[in-house]
Amino acid sequence: MKSFIGCVLCSVVVCGLQVTELRAEVPLNGLTPAEKLTGWQMLFDGKSTTGWRNFKKAGISDGWQVQNGALSRVAAGAGDIITVAQYEYFELSLDYKISKGGNSGIMYHVSESLARPWHTGPEIQVQDNEDGHDPQKAGWLYQLYKPSKPNWAKMFEAQVGYQGIEMDDATRPAGQWNQLYLRIAKKDCEVQLNGVSYFHFDMNSKDWTERIAKSKFAKYPEFGKTGNWLINFFGQPS
Repeated sequence: MKSFIGCVLCSVVVCGLQVTELRAEVPLNGLTPAEKLTGWQMLFDGKSTTGWRNFKKAGISDGWQVQNGALSRVAAGAGDIITVAQYEYFELSLDYKISKGGNSGIMYHVSESLARPWHTGPEIQVQDNEDGHDPQKAGWLYQLYKPSKPNWAKMFEAQVGYQGIEMDDATRPAGQWNQLYLRIAKKDCEVQLNGVSYFHFDMNSKDWTERIAKSKFAKYPEFGKTGNWLINFFGQPS
């Protein structure tokens, strides 16, 4: 089943992560007529926790509350939250704001068949690149893919004798909005951050299989198959 998911979350404010969809033409947590026609869905309505629950739980804990249109983590032990629905192929568009030093993540294809979300769900890293401590940076597919310069740029730099950085950091500073786009399809998957295409990948390719085999995910055969969306938090203050 192919699903297009507009993550129209007024705000998810939890342990350093806020997610929002900022569009002047419609109210927060609303869809444009064009989005409705093309099948986009809201994952958060700004009023309730409908559509979300805790990982391996039937409901959502009291540690999550809707405050001023935001789904907020208000207590320790609130736990990771996942979508009730499952998605195989989709497009996700959202805006997030990270706090200083914040570290979080957005996972997809999360199954509850194993103990931890990351045992099955690939993770798009979300963190404050300036003050965060994880070597995996915002927008990277954790331990699998990261942005790199196109070959033409590398060739040009080699010809002129210049060696620049591997890839510009497209993130904005902590406290500012960043736009994340993820497309998962049968062939061409893509991650964009703030309008910059970070990388493409094919989850049915030899390259994907080889990268998994070299990673900590190799011992989990269910990794990356199909499942829920999950927002993962590591306890940084928001």
